[in-house]
Amino acid sequence: MEVQQPSAPMAGSLRFIRYGFMPNHLRYCGGDDNRTLFEYGVENVVDAGVNTMLRKFTGALPYLQLIARANGIADPFDDRVVEAYWIGNELLDRVEVRQLYDSLVERFGKQLQGRTRDWVLGKAPAGARPHHNFHVFDVHSRVGELENTLETMDNCRTSWGKVVAVEGPGLVVERPPLVLVDGKLAVGSSQRVRVVRQVEQRGFADSAVPGDWVSIHWRWVCEVLTPRQQANLVRHTDHHLAIANQTI
Repeated sequence: MEVQQPSAPMAGSLRFIRYGFMPNHLRYCGGDDNRTLFEYGVENVVDAGVNTMLRKFTGALPYLQLIARANGIADPFDDRVVEAYWIGNELLDRVEVRQLYDSLVERFGKQLQGRTRDWVLGKAPAGARPHHNFHVFDVHSRVGELENTLETMDNCRTSWGKVVAVEGPGLVVERPPLVLVDGKLAVGSSQRVRVVRQVEQRGFADSAVPGDWVSIHWRWVCEVLTPRQQANLVRHTDHHLAIANQTI
């Protein structure tokens, strides 16, 4: 098993900004600091005050805190923790079933009722991990955070695409969409789509070139992925789709 080394100070905050920027821009989560977060992200420099802004992402923060606590890491915005949540890495495997179960009870136990409550809480013993795509596939649609449609789930999940061409402020990528097959969720065959990589000629993945893998969140290019990261994202997506399909 690959061992993640301690990360540079604030590296995780920068990575979180890359993924949190667009849903914050769309006013789905976080506070009113979008312009400031964007400037931090494109300049690739942050200060101690940025984590106050990031703690306003109340949907993601409890998962980050859980991953950090389970791995003996003090900072929930440590880069290893942030990568685990948005992409996936071995830190997720060290979160015990009871820890995730208790976290779900604390957050949603009173909000959910009856069979829906049982379904969500049952995902922990079914093998779920505190990954963003678990939240998208199995939680947000049941707690009323966003419209429960296939398109919303597809946009909200962390996805991946292979760069085909750079076109101004956008990239053409080959990206597999979320589809329904016989009433079950699945990752379909890759399609060529255009995604946004820049605002005002600046973005977080300006170095991306054809052949690179990139991560995508709400049609926004978050970062260039290493082969390890892309493989982890595929694995955790498939894993949590299988768990979601148990109760669809």
